[in-house]
Amino acid sequence: MNKIKPILLAEDDHVDIMTVRRACKQLNVLNELVVANNGEEVICYLDDPKVPLPCLIILDINMPKMNGLECLKILKQHSVYKSIPVFILSSSREQQDIDSSFSGGISGYILKPVEFNEFLHSIKVLNSHWTVGS
Repeated sequence: MNKIKPILLAEDDHVDIMTVRRACKQLNVLNELVVANNGEEVICYLDDPKVPLPCLIILDINMPKMNGLECLKILKQHSVYKSIPVFILSSSREQQDIDSSFSGGISGYILKPVEFNEFLHSIKVLNSHWTVGS
């Protein structure tokens, strides 16, 4: 049985999902990357007793059905989920989005850079949360 906890990514853009997968591979991240396409899917995943809780959750803000900020609010009100570190990964530079995210209890806010090397550098801040291979 795999004891390494997964990373839960909530993202509806296929290119961004592939970019995160590529970055994890390049950084030798051993954790499985589980993808949810919106906040509702995040909650459904977490509520499934058959799956392990993630070591961290990465939320995009702009998603259909339930956006990242709505999902964050639910996560931080839940007795078990509130202890899981949550990072926002967004292209939004709006101060209101940043402020709402931090007041909602996120561990960090990562802007989606245009170039992959910038993205790789940005996502390295998550190093302490995942398992890295040699």
